[in-house]
Amino acid sequence: MIEKLALIGIGLIGSSIARAARREGLVQTIAIATRRQATLDEAKALGLGDIYTLDAGEAVEGADLVILCSPVGTYEAVARQIAPHLKPGAIVSDVGSVKGHVLTAVGPHLPEGVDFVPAHPMAGTEYSGPAAGFASLFENRWCILTPPEGASEAAIEKVTAFWKGLGSDVEIMDAEHHDLVVAIVSHVPHLIAYNIVGTADDLETVTKSEVIKFSAGGFRDFTRIAASDPVMWRDVFLTNRDAVLEMLGRFLEDLSVLQRAVRVGDGEALEALFTRTRDIRRSIIEAGQETAAPDFGRPHGDGK
Repeated sequence: MIEKLALIGIGLIGSSIARAARREGLVQTIAIATRRQATLDEAKALGLGDIYTLDAGEAVEGADLVILCSPVGTYEAVARQIAPHLKPGAIVSDVGSVKGHVLTAVGPHLPEGVDFVPAHPMAGTEYSGPAAGFASLFENRWCILTPPEGASEAAIEKVTAFWKGLGSDVEIMDAEHHDLVVAIVSHVPHLIAYNIVGTADDLETVTKSEVIKFSAGGFRDFTRIAASDPVMWRDVFLTNRDAVLEMLGRFLEDLSVLQRAVRVGDGEALEALFTRTRDIRRSIIEAGQETAAPDFGRPHGDGK
């Protein structure tokens, strides 16, 4: 389907795209560009591509599809770098979890004749780097596309077909709505996880060894989320500030209600909330976005 795919950045998502695209026969040639020689050497040792370079401009020459897989804070600089090297008819996409910022950071720098179709695969783990990727990462997961006004239908269809080929279901929505949705389902939960793990680490009445030794399932889940790539998540919160603050404000309001229920001993209110949230968990399982199996370090399958 694609003669040449260029991946700018080769961490968890980029390496998973490379593995899945190769496994499914979606591309003929994969060019990989990254800023660090050690990362490039690792990608080469893993056999993730055909062309390896530290120059993003060189990687995109002749590419039919270019996917930005670096932290969203790098996008504007990358767009400026690759713009002169993009061929007419090329499609530029990305995997960032913020879309309003991406449209303004990338779109204005792309030349005429190049389509921009931003994408956000709703998949990932707490691990990073080329070795962290696996081909089955996107299977039965959603990928949201946020094409700007004026993007060609042919380009949208091609990016849609590519992600479906990787195993994803595809949804199209506008960038502003996307950023609100992911703020509550992804960004705020990560912020809470970072905060609660940091709070536990700061407690003077509990030693760090006790926090580690007696970690129950709930805290373990928070530490898994809080182990995510710090640079990537720093950029997410800086570039989706408005949506995160809006959803965080709503969360804090609800938290104050819950705090009051605990303080006054309102067991009925607590049980009602816990029942409602358990139903949400069941709905996620029924939708195929999670498994009901106990999660004590679930394997990722044999898709590596």
